[in-house]
This record gives sequence, structure tokens and C-alpha cells, in this order.
Amino acid sequence: MNDFEKIMIDLQKRIFSPVYFLTGEEPYFIDKISDHIEKNVLDETEKPFNLTVLYGLDTDIDNVINIAKRYPMMSEYQVVIVKEAQNIQDIDNLVYYAEAPLKSTVLVINYKYRKLDKRKKLFAALNKNAVIFESNKLYDSQIPDWITGFLKQAGMEIQPKAAVLLSEHLGNDLGKIVSELEKLKISVAGNEKVINTLHIEKNIGISKDYNNFELQNALISRDVLKANRIISYFGKNPRNYPMVLTLVTLYFFFSRVLIYHKLADKSRGSVAAALKIKPYFVQDYQRAAKSYSFLKIKQIISLLREYDLKSKGVGNVSNTDGELLKELIYKILHI
Repeated sequence: MNDFEKIMIDLQKRIFSPVYFLTGEEPYFIDKISDHIEKNVLDETEKPFNLTVLYGLDTDIDNVINIAKRYPMMSEYQVVIVKEAQNIQDIDNLVYYAEAPLKSTVLVINYKYRKLDKRKKLFAALNKNAVIFESNKLYDSQIPDWITGFLKQAGMEIQPKAAVLLSEHLGNDLGKIVSELEKLKISVAGNEKVINTLHIEKNIGISKDYNNFELQNALISRDVLKANRIISYFGKNPRNYPMVLTLVTLYFFFSRVLIYHKLADKSRGSVAAALKIKPYFVQDYQRAAKSYSFLKIKQIISLLREYDLKSKGVGNVSNTDGELLKELIYKILHI
């Protein structure tokens, strides 16, 4: 398997493989590699004769192989890109080309949302003669760092709290995240280089005051008024603040607080490494541990599990998610 950054560096150096088999659940990285090849391997005078784009629903593997076997016209390379290749029924027959691909062809197979069976001959042939890239979805916990890295490449920074706020509301759909980040890059004024929560509220519409991050802080501080204001806002906006997201956010936070309680070394660096968080957020876990004992954290986690089941209808007939959330937050604050 190949690393995304390494593939992109090689492409920028014009080091090409005869075949790129791009597979996996995250389309963003697949599209980035495929688009770069489509735009940059050939110059504009070469593309009319040497660039072919096919779609899985409109072709078969025999046609792909026949085109890939052509020689380029007045160019060092021809580029053949197969989009939505997961729709090709006889994809395994690509093995007959992958065993001896033409070096003058750059064949790109976009095999999205599926994985290549490593037991088959096709995998063995591609592993020997091609670049195989498996594009995996990032975990939710990885998204804030990914956002930070993406903006750093553009010469910008983002406050850790703002990165968490974005990831919380946009999930792990990188295409959607990039779209919103591009808006932020354009809208952040002049010499400003650091994106904060005010920028996000103004340009994306995510409230800097009413979100799961602020609810978490309210619970840490045992601020009953603030917590109730936030969950009331959630109850009025259930589509933007689904209960399941709130439960998951709180579950992961309090699970880490539980781990924090058991740590022998509670120095900032040690805690950050053990909990796999940025040092900036260690203070939140220190405060939470002071507010809630180890036993109380265990009780909170049990409550979160209980209300997760209730939100799915187990032991709950008529209460709305908003009402359930009010019950849950009341019990946490008075535990």
C-alpha cells in the first residue's frame, strides 16, 4: 500500500506508475490523486489525443484494457482514467493488463467505497507493477489535526477550539470540510492568518456559544444555567444538533476523564500523550477530574449509555430527544 503524501510528491516530480488503483471509503484522497494526474501529466496540446476518461457504468474491462494498450500520439504518455470503476462487473480481468502494463500509459482506476480483495491475482499483479492506494476514512478524533494541517499548507492557522468546533459539526466528510475551509480562507480578512470561532460563526453559521464543546465546558464547570441554555437551543434546532452527536461527544470526553483519573503521571505532556489530545485541551480534563470523581464519571458514562438506548426507543415511548437531553444533563449536573 502507498501513502497519499508520497504519491503526490512522486507525481509532482513526474515519477509516474503505469497503473494507479485507488480504492477505499474516503473519496477525497482518491479524487485528489486522480484530478492531479488528469490535469498535470499531459500539457494542453497533448490532452485532445492522449487523455481518455471513462465511467464504470458505460464501459467494461475489455474496453479499458484495449484503450490502455494504445500508444500515445506525439507525447511521452497517454492517460486513461476510469471513474466509478466499482461499477465494472468484471474488474478482476484487469489482471491480464496489470501483469504487463505499458509504461507509456498512465492508467487510473477509481474504485471508490470498496476494497480490493488481497487474495485475488489482481491484487498480486497490481502490488508488483502498480501503485495501490487505500483511502480510509479518518476517525472523528483525527479531523481537528487534519483541518490544522490543511490550513497550514495554505499559510493559515486555526485555533484548536475552532478546529474542534468545525469537526464536531461537519463530521469526517473531507470534501464537505474542504468546501467550508475554502470559504473561510476567502472570507478571513486581509492580514488575518488565524481562524477563530467568531470567523466560523460569521461565515459558516455554526454558533460559537451553542455547541457540544460549550456544553462540555458547562458540565465541567457545573454551570447549570449555561448548560440549560445550550440544550434548550439544541432542542429547538434538532436537525443541526442531533442528540446522537451530543451523546457521542460527551461519551468520548468522559471516557477520557475516566482514563485521566487512573494516570500515575498527570503532567501535561504525559496526559496529552495518554489521551491522544493536544496539550491545549489537557486543562479541560484536569478541571473535569476535579469536578467529578472517578465513581461519578463511571455513573455519567452509565447515564450516557442509558439515554443512548432511550433515544432509540428502548424504555421510552413519548419523550422527544430534547426532553431526554434535558433529563440527562440534569442528572449529570446533580450526580
